[in-house]
Amino acid sequence: MQLIVRDAAIGYDRNRPLQSNINFSVASGEVCCILGPNGCGKSTLVKTIIGLGDLFEGAITVDGSDVTKWSAARLSDTIAYVAQRHNQPFPYLVKDIVMLGRINKMRSASGQPTRKDYNVVENVLDEMGILHLRDEPYNDISGGELQMVMFARALAQEPAMLILDEPTAALDYGNAVRVIEKIRQLRRSGYAVLMITHNPDHAFMTGANVALFTRNKPMRFGSAYQIITRENIQDAYGINVKLVEFTHDNQEVMRMCAPEFGGAEEEEPAAEPAATSDSAATCEPAAAPEAEAAGAPTPVPEQPIREQESN
Repeated sequence: MQLIVRDAAIGYDRNRPLQSNINFSVASGEVCCILGPNGCGKSTLVKTIIGLGDLFEGAITVDGSDVTKWSAARLSDTIAYVAQRHNQPFPYLVKDIVMLGRINKMRSASGQPTRKDYNVVENVLDEMGILHLRDEPYNDISGGELQMVMFARALAQEPAMLILDEPTAALDYGNAVRVIEKIRQLRRSGYAVLMITHNPDHAFMTGANVALFTRNKPMRFGSAYQIITRENIQDAYGINVKLVEFTHDNQEVMRMCAPEFGGAEEEEPAAEPAATSDSAATCEPAAAPEAEAAGAPTPVPEQPIREQESN
């Protein structure tokens, strides 16, 4: 499948749209990250795609079909949406919240979940690493755990496309990495993923294309390596960054943004650590006695990070 947004204008006032001339696409097996400063229309765009906002101009299509004319049932069959915020008014169990993602798939005459529905719920809870929360009231869990539950509910829909509004918001570092890894897996499995994020590094991590919003300027769209440049980040966010590239142990090459802070004269010098041994005083790692006795080889230093020229 392929979602195409062409010449779109969105917002809350037809005479003063938040953004216009929006053009981008995302297809099966692709991730598209929407980047841009607060208040520029990112969430408004995804709400417009799923029928919760007005499209003033242009077109939004999936495989050539006008999404704005789809029924709610057809939308939920094709697209799953994970919102940025969630209300928790009643103490439903986590497994029941995830089961809500199966409502449009339930085909039994009684309208009750089938064994397949229960299996899907168990599998997505396990995939997201939250199977232990299955029988917990979902208004008793943390904000980060709730975000993982909402992601699991979206996967339970078995959609062709996921739209994620800041999916790592409120997550601790470990769960944020797990969500990014899940998105990488979804891309490899053939899903289309459209994701709002405030972290440009997520685009590099997921091998994404990027739709970059900048106030009062046309949206930029292209690969992460084309769009995430020093000039474009400065233009969109008003900050300076350097692009650094390094190679993981598994030989995957990764690029990331490193923000530039104030000059050295603006920072207090770091206190020198107290030397606890001769090796500490010379900044050399102390060798373990067992390693020396066994004649272990000297560790090879990690590959240095190198700055990349902007595209």
